[in-house]
Amino acid sequence: QVQLVESGGGSVQAGGSLKLSCTISGRTSRRITVGWFRQAPGKEREFVAAMSWSGVYVYYADYPDSVKGRFTIAGDNAKNTVYLQMNSLNPEDTAVYYCASKGGMQSTPDDREYDYWGQGTQVTVSS
Repeated sequence: QVQLVESGGGSVQAGGSLKLSCTISGRTSRRITVGWFRQAPGKEREFVAAMSWSGVYVYYADYPDSVKGRFTIAGDNAKNTVYLQMNSLNPEDTAVYYCASKGGMQSTPDDREYDYWGQGTQVTVSS
């Protein structure tokens, strides 16, 4: 069993920054991918970013008003933690942010491919 625990959420004003952490424990190999997703009130869960544990493969959401260029995903293998650095936040980024893991090194935005999920952390951005 794999456990993921998110932390680092909170309230911030528009233009501010937050850094989320996802700490992974349990029976897990190094050949995994960790992704970040978010779900705003009344909306479906959407992909934000993902990376292979090795850091070789990194993938960011590529939809309109994308997080690309504002958010950065990075990992610290020694701490079993994957981070999501979020800069230039705006109210549209308000959501519950989840991290999730899947086997294999190939990143994917499809949340159905992920096996384990954290409980989520709330991010609120005020204007």
